[in-house]
Amino acid sequence: MKATSKAVFAYLQSLDPDVNVTADDVAEELDMGVKSVNGAFTASIQRKDLGYRQEAEVELEDGTHKKVKFLKLNEDGYAFDLDAE
Repeated sequence: MKATSKAVFAYLQSLDPDVNVTADDVAEELDMGVKSVNGAFTASIQRKDLGYRQEAEVELEDGTHKKVKFLKLNEDGYAFDLDAE
């Protein structure tokens, strides 16, 4: 697994399952590009059935709504040992 994928994975594992983060949030936290975060999530987490994107709608400060996708790990994703590979 690439270092960027491990960083995204480890960050998501460090969060409480009830916390909602988008790729933008993860990219900002890890000082990475959003495309890198999305690529890492898709290739190393979603394709291996260790997580999923949860669609939601959030209200912005101006009262409008925006559709977003939260990056979520499932039980297997939280249990996955990044050092076992």
